[in-house]
Amino acid sequence: MAGVTIIYCRPCGYEKRAKDAAAALRQHLTLEPSLVPAKGGIFQVKVGDRIVASRSKGHFPGTDEIVAAVTSAWR
Repeated sequence: MAGVTIIYCRPCGYEKRAKDAAAALRQHLTLEPSLVPAKGGIFQVKVGDRIVASRSKGHFPGTDEIVAAVTSAWR
């Protein structure tokens, strides 16, 4: 089973979003994702090496969207 990683831009202030996403994954899927601080405006949720949710121009995936994306990746 592949691990879940949330990579987020700390200087951009995305840490709260990453922690909220991690909490939702713990609550709904009993997963413990790894939080990885980065730079450059990144916000990605990965299952193994596969990006399942990410920030794009003007859009951040919400916690429900992240949980659904991770759930789909497990199937």
